[in-house]
Amino acid sequence: MYNLLPTNLVELEYVIRMVIAVLLGFAIGLERKMRFKEAGMRTHAIVAAGACLFMIISKYGFEDTTGRFDGARLAAQVVSGIGFIGAGMIMYRKQAVHGLTTAAGVWITAGVGMAAGAGMYIVAATSTVIIIGVQCIMHINCKFFKNKQFVQLKVIFVNNNDESATVRSIFEVDKYVQLDARKQGNDIIFSVVIRTDNVPDDKFILNTLQEYPFILSIDRIDDEII
Repeated sequence: MYNLLPTNLVELEYVIRMVIAVLLGFAIGLERKMRFKEAGMRTHAIVAAGACLFMIISKYGFEDTTGRFDGARLAAQVVSGIGFIGAGMIMYRKQAVHGLTTAAGVWITAGVGMAAGAGMYIVAATSTVIIIGVQCIMHINCKFFKNKQFVQLKVIFVNNNDESATVRSIFEVDKYVQLDARKQGNDIIFSVVIRTDNVPDDKFILNTLQEYPFILSIDRIDDEII
């Protein structure tokens, strides 16, 4: 059906949709900014506004010979095109992938903008509430929602009488991530990398060095969240 409203009123409705998309994107970005993530309010607001604009152009800017609108022309490209922005937020650092959640948030923010552009205000608003709700719930200080934390330690010790077994017992590990051995005088010096979820504090490290003289040093070399 053709829209019988005057052209200026029709375009005013499109502008309102853009404003709604920006506000919803801003709300999603605010939660990300409060957690110091790569993409904040401006990025999410612009993504939502851009997706909304493309949706409006795709749905109302083209008309085929039958008088019906084809809403899939540009809108279909938004989903794949937003992947380039998301890919730029994903980084591999310290043997871990960072930015996946933010990239996924930007991707779904584009969906919110498209819903607003299509005039599906309740769907767009509800999606925004769900997105923000999920983000907030997953950051509740609850063990069930927390990611498991691992720490990597570099331990150097003298291994003349199977002290290696004692080291594994101290840090409650079955094997080493890496092991290097060298001869120093009459001693065999082991340099090992241990990966454990029992994150040691300063007091534990100090007590370990004092209690086990064959351990020469303990260095924390990497934190990894998975």
